[in-house]
Amino acid sequence: MPQHKSAVKRVRQNERRRAQNRYHRSRMRTMIKNLENMDDHGEAVTLLNDVKAYLDRMVCKHIIHKNKAANYKSALETAVNAKA
Repeated sequence: MPQHKSAVKRVRQNERRRAQNRYHRSRMRTMIKNLENMDDHGEAVTLLNDVKAYLDRMVCKHIIHKNKAANYKSALETAVNAKA
């Protein structure tokens, strides 16, 4: 248990941030999975733009590394272009 007031606050902040990070990471993975399972090329292209924008936001929030986002985007671009 934390002994100081600041440590108690730090525990509260960490719990709140962990919950937010888990939500965003889960949403990101779901969006990627939905894009990979999509058959229609036109819909996949529009969803790809949304996924890429969301990945960029996750980089800005330090939830994922910028290189990991770049790898995701590259693989998803390849998958969507292969459906054309």
